[in-house]
Amino acid sequence: MITLGAACLFLALLVAVYGVIAALCGTRGDRRFTDSSRRAVYAFGALLTICVVVIEAAFARTDLSLQVVADHSSTTTPGFYRLTAMWSSQEGSLLLWAWVLSLTSSAVLFATRHKHREIAPWATAVLMGLGVFFTGLMLIDANPFARLSPVPPEGVGLNPLLRHPAMAIHPPMLYSGYVFFSIPFAFAVGALVTRRLDASWIRATRRFALIAWLLLGIGILLGARWSYSELGWGGYWGWDPVENASLMPWLTGTAFLHSIMVQERRGMLKVWNVTLICGTFSLALLGTFLVRSGILQSIHAFGASTVGGPLLALIAIVVIGSALLIVSRLDDLRSAKRIESLASREAVFLINNLLLIGLAAVIFWGTFFPLISELFTGEKASLAAPWFNRYTTPLAILLVLFTGIGPLLAWRRVSLDAIKRLFARPALVGLAAAIALFALTHARSKPLALIVFSLAAFTLAALVQEFARGAAAYRSLTGGSYPRALLALFSRNRRRYGGYVVHAGLAVLLIAVAASSSFQTSRDLRLRPGQSATVDDYRVTYEKATAQISPAEQRLSFGSVLAVTKDGKPYATLYPSRNYYAGVGDPTGGGPVRSFFEGEATSEVGRRTTVGGDLWTAMQPDLTSLNPLINGADRHLEKMARGVSPQNAKAGQALGFLQGLAIRSIEKRYLKDPPPADFRVNVNPLVTWIWVGGAIAVLGGLVAIWPAPEVRRRRVSDVYAARLARELGRA
Repeated sequence: MITLGAACLFLALLVAVYGVIAALCGTRGDRRFTDSSRRAVYAFGALLTICVVVIEAAFARTDLSLQVVADHSSTTTPGFYRLTAMWSSQEGSLLLWAWVLSLTSSAVLFATRHKHREIAPWATAVLMGLGVFFTGLMLIDANPFARLSPVPPEGVGLNPLLRHPAMAIHPPMLYSGYVFFSIPFAFAVGALVTRRLDASWIRATRRFALIAWLLLGIGILLGARWSYSELGWGGYWGWDPVENASLMPWLTGTAFLHSIMVQERRGMLKVWNVTLICGTFSLALLGTFLVRSGILQSIHAFGASTVGGPLLALIAIVVIGSALLIVSRLDDLRSAKRIESLASREAVFLINNLLLIGLAAVIFWGTFFPLISELFTGEKASLAAPWFNRYTTPLAILLVLFTGIGPLLAWRRVSLDAIKRLFARPALVGLAAAIALFALTHARSKPLALIVFSLAAFTLAALVQEFARGAAAYRSLTGGSYPRALLALFSRNRRRYGGYVVHAGLAVLLIAVAASSSFQTSRDLRLRPGQSATVDDYRVTYEKATAQISPAEQRLSFGSVLAVTKDGKPYATLYPSRNYYAGVGDPTGGGPVRSFFEGEATSEVGRRTTVGGDLWTAMQPDLTSLNPLINGADRHLEKMARGVSPQNAKAGQALGFLQGLAIRSIEKRYLKDPPPADFRVNVNPLVTWIWVGGAIAVLGGLVAIWPAPEVRRRRVSDVYAARLARELGRA
């Protein structure tokens, strides 16, 4: 099977090279080469699918003769995480990148096989060029089918931090989002080369851009959830370089999705659109680079890399090549139309785009400031979360405002009377929210959060008004109930109303971010069993210590039982714990028992979730008192292991049994005389609504992506058509 996978990877490289050559020959007008290059893309996808199946089968059966399996899995790794361990490795993540590229390329070329005869060959050449790069990179620097000899008796195992359901889905979501942006990028390059710069290339790839945006957004949300649940620091976003690397293309991709609507509707912003998609794809490649290069310190980078240089070279080629191509086509990209009024939808879209690009620029500067400072001063100086918050918050506040303004305005221009009529109710809702919140002492002390809440209320009111107006207009034309009218609106214009749902979800999410970050209470406590402390309105009592051994996962967990009361009444019982794993530390830095405590440990947080927020707890036991027992067990085991041959299976089993007894004795000592533990207790208001808002936005994205059914053409009167256009079709 391994030989089959290696052969398919080599054949995939040859097929990709042929695909590039055939596509370039097809640009001269010979349809035979164009069709052949498209079939090469299909073959490329089939070959990489076989590679993925072979690798996954090797992980499933823990084939330790394969280096990628030995380095990232083990016989004690749970079955589910064996299957997801592929993308924790450099080799597996590159294979995932190339595989998703092959599938998306096949899908778009199949969908456009009878269209875009001039653009498609160039797009195919770009996509297959990327295929050549990633398959060649695997074969030269990161071969997933590299073998080990001799075969080790046990694998290293999956990093414990990655043993979380969100992390099983998070990496493929992010990578798929990155890869899907290659489709509109490739067609933009084809449009630039052939000077076919109308909106046809946008219409061909719009759904792929939406899917890319949605997958990347889901990946970001899952990563935030993993950070909140697993890292034990109490937050969901730390402005980590890899976090920022995923957020930047999402921001520019959001700008692109808004900007292309202006080109489709008014034929404007052509330069802006091609620049945005080229920049977005470059940032997507940069995200891949940051995860795998190790150039910046990150809690999300797992392992060293040998592919940073080639990835950086690819980014340079994309950036420089795109810039030269756009500059050479500026005359063709200019539009005769101009924005006629600032009170128009296209003007608001442009302002939104500038704000989104401004956010991405601030994040880019802050992320790479350590490298910039080292270049000019010789020392790396990092910018922490307060710096990011200081400069991103004003831009985010303005985005909330214009997110509500945009849906209220029509294209081209809006009269003053219409503005007064459209903005009156949402403005009153926003003002009422500001007054009500100002009356609260806590909200008054955080003016920026108060502004976010008020503008988000304005935005939500504006969106509700748009849904109500649309439903009322539809009912006036066809009759029926409001729910039926709303369903009809979504059915007729899923892209528009799905976008409104996305806006609503993001408004809810930003309210939750503002509340949880501005009004969070966080305390670090050091408690022994029986001791208590007060955090806000809660009384936290450390009732007793717990310990558990999981032989299947070679895991030792030290935990606690926390009884929480509020206003003197029982509120919750929480069970935070700290997990320690065997064989994940530095093999030269500790003995067989010490290895449990020197590697990566994970936190299992204790959390009570309500509509109003979370009571969140994590713990770190003080193991100092256990050190004599740990060191003594290691000395005894190391003495017994001297002279024992690694091939002596019975002796190895005996040593393993003794190691288990030592761990069991440590567990009993911990329970008999529990040491003090450090607890972090956070009160996070409204934090649950981050995930609710994210889910609403994802739902809206799915509505916008879902193909609309074929609508039967019916004859209607001129009056009916005019009313429908005026009341529903202002976009």
